[in-house]
Amino acid sequence: MTTTTANTVTTVPRLAAALLATALSVGLTTVPTAAAPESPPGTPPGSAPAGNHLRPVPGTVLAPADIPDQNWSPGHRGVDLDAASGAAVRASAAGTVRFAGVVAGTPTVSVDHGGGLRTTYEPVLAQVRVGEQVGRGQILGELADHASLPGTARRDPGLHWGAVLGPPAEDAERYIDPMTLLGPVQVRLWR
Repeated sequence: MTTTTANTVTTVPRLAAALLATALSVGLTTVPTAAAPESPPGTPPGSAPAGNHLRPVPGTVLAPADIPDQNWSPGHRGVDLDAASGAAVRASAAGTVRFAGVVAGTPTVSVDHGGGLRTTYEPVLAQVRVGEQVGRGQILGELADHASLPGTARRDPGLHWGAVLGPPAEDAERYIDPMTLLGPVQVRLWR
């Protein structure tokens, strides 16, 4: 038999607040939730499925995305993730390698995930070929040593991970923050 009193009902929010305060005092750690299912066929471009991607490297965010309103405006079209030279760089989700080569001195790999979504990884020395099917978490290559790249190459530390959504045409594609592809995080508390 269960009885509910006004005191019990008000105790639950107080308990939740106490747990949150304890968590904040001892520190929080976030971990990704389970992968969401792939979007159903016919999902319109412009609605990227969240949750089915993983970080290409485990490092923290060194520089967040600053996606401009227009593709030609200044901004940071992706995130920079902390990683050391030689680190394995993995595909954030399954797809087809669309590009594996050098752009302005920067070794780059790009993966087409279907539905108008493409992710880009740089500077990455490719271990995959154009047209190759890759699985979620499969190694695409290794992070290049920034010091060994030519002067025209990207010089920011870590891995630059970008994402584009939409059909490849002038002004049809739009950059998105790739961190939104990871989906929600689950907060776990421990000491």
